[in-house]
Amino acid sequence: MSTPHYTTSDFDYDLPEELIAQTPLEKRDQSRMLVLDAQTGEYQDDYFYNVIDQLNPGDALVMNDSRVMPARIYGTKPETGGHLEVLLLNNTHGDEWETLVKPAKRAKVGTTISFGDGELTATVTKELEHGGRMIEFHYDGIFMEILDRLGEMPLPPYIKEKLDNPEMYQTVYSREVGSAAAPTAGLHFTKELLQKIADKGVKLVYLTLHVGLGTFRPVSTDNIEEHKMHSEFYRLTPEAAATLNEVRANGGKIVATGTTSIRTLETIGTKFNGEIKADSGWTDIFIKPGYEWKVVQAFITNFHLPKSTLVMLVASFTGRENILNAYKHAVQEKYRFFSFGDAMFIK
Repeated sequence: MSTPHYTTSDFDYDLPEELIAQTPLEKRDQSRMLVLDAQTGEYQDDYFYNVIDQLNPGDALVMNDSRVMPARIYGTKPETGGHLEVLLLNNTHGDEWETLVKPAKRAKVGTTISFGDGELTATVTKELEHGGRMIEFHYDGIFMEILDRLGEMPLPPYIKEKLDNPEMYQTVYSREVGSAAAPTAGLHFTKELLQKIADKGVKLVYLTLHVGLGTFRPVSTDNIEEHKMHSEFYRLTPEAAATLNEVRANGGKIVATGTTSIRTLETIGTKFNGEIKADSGWTDIFIKPGYEWKVVQAFITNFHLPKSTLVMLVASFTGRENILNAYKHAVQEKYRFFSFGDAMFIK
């Protein structure tokens, strides 16, 4: 069966601005959850604390343990005093980073930027598209400790409120520092809920994918085939791969938490012809309608931006009509959308 030729606008939907969640819920697992059957398109309203009812003993719940860096830093050009905002995306090697700089026109190759009282400086080494810049940092001491002092949590552009407690933009299981944005589907879990899920006999499995801003980058081409995804670093350990293979062998389901876990597992499944193996590297996988899923059998996800690659990813699992119908219902029922919003369980 051939895949229909979709354009970006085929994944648009109407979202009133007041439904974009500006602050996290005080109790993470009290968010609402829309449960969607990918085959039939049927859905039901529920709450996230009941996610345990969707999981069976012997299943694997896969989570991304990446931790968000305080990746937004403000600097000046020593020679002019001009202000620059730098957002760290990927540590490519050594002290060189891929970044987004605003205003980009002030950051030509060779420009020096000073942060704090000059304890951290940087040189622009290369210009990239969309305001991207390669930057090399210079400092004494430990880079992440300096960043902790000088940096700010990089909340997405649609969140206008200040975050009182930055830890609310981290999952309770975040460990590996390196993301420019949170893997938000995991924000709904509490330690208590994860313990209950483990007690039920569900295997908790962690992988790492460092989220770049490509996740939020709008699709600027009308033909979705022409969109190029940003590369992100991922890692699945031998222990995690062994657990997933054991779950598979025993007939359990592999349930991914969020599109970042999906992209990691499906990258590995694509690379190894459907097999799950320990692996690490960079992925720019673009999962869209027509993609054949190889590893993930159900997943938890938030509600995503209209016309985004994330809506396309979900549509490749559910079918376009099913997901847009479910989104229409969520809008009517005033679910909360995006990073601090409500969840979906798709099976």
